[in-house]
Amino acid sequence: MSNSSFPTEFLLLPFADTRELQLLHFGLFLGIYLAALLGNGLILTAVTCDHHLHTPMYFFLLNLALLDLGTITTTVPKAMANSLWDTTAISYAGCAAQVFFCFFFLSAEFSILTIMAYDRYIAICKPLHYRTIMNSRTCVNMAAATWGSGFLYAVLHTANTFSLPLCQGNALDQFFCEIPQILKLSCSDAYLREVGLLMLSVTVASGCFVFLVLSYVQIFRAVLKIPLQQGRHKAFSMCLPHLVVVSLFISSGTFVYLKPPSMSSSSLNLLLAVLYSVVPPAVNPLIYSMRNQELKDAVWKVMTGVCQKQ
Repeated sequence: MSNSSFPTEFLLLPFADTRELQLLHFGLFLGIYLAALLGNGLILTAVTCDHHLHTPMYFFLLNLALLDLGTITTTVPKAMANSLWDTTAISYAGCAAQVFFCFFFLSAEFSILTIMAYDRYIAICKPLHYRTIMNSRTCVNMAAATWGSGFLYAVLHTANTFSLPLCQGNALDQFFCEIPQILKLSCSDAYLREVGLLMLSVTVASGCFVFLVLSYVQIFRAVLKIPLQQGRHKAFSMCLPHLVVVSLFISSGTFVYLKPPSMSSSSLNLLLAVLYSVVPPAVNPLIYSMRNQELKDAVWKVMTGVCQKQ
């Protein structure tokens, strides 16, 4: 196999052709990135500092904030740099790194969201056994399994994708390196091997989705049986932010990979990629804090310089 089968760099899809629009894109992404850093950073600091938040729910929220920071940092800074310097190039190694970290953080995030649904299910449907089931050791083990499985999946997919010969040029129809776009450059049917791995991942993700749905069916059935309106309101306040985040993550990601070919276009690909890889990390902190007074108070203490440690 010749070295020409492996390009030295890839060309990413630009957001705009004119200099003015490129600078507008840079400013917009800079604002989104700073909002994500601020929001997730406040959650990380609040959960770490306030001992009232040292519970399983906020422990998993802390992990979600870390994954959100990783996801948006993998793609947005490079897109900003390309817009600022009027280029579309990314090195072969840089592209491989983007694929690895994107797959790592996004797959781990979906696992964390699934675990958070399980945590809410135990808290609402089996409250008397909550402390026994969701003890600190179990929470740490589940979080470690999430990060570990995400790492292994990322290694497997990245190694397999970049072992394929690429003979269809080096231009990607996306603003960051994405496995489906790289597979389009493959020389032969060897890409079917990676398609098989992607289908395995989709199967695992479908299992998680079914678990999420069943968990929320049981949660809502239990909530509707709560006699007091205040109790139902508190239960919904615990679940609705997570449900909104899960819905945004799944709907955008599913449409990206399962949309019919007739709907495929560069502009639509860019928009959908922004929806599933850029928007959630920026808005997740806002969604989780809107209906959570406890988290709001902790964040306010961080912003005013009060930090409670135990």
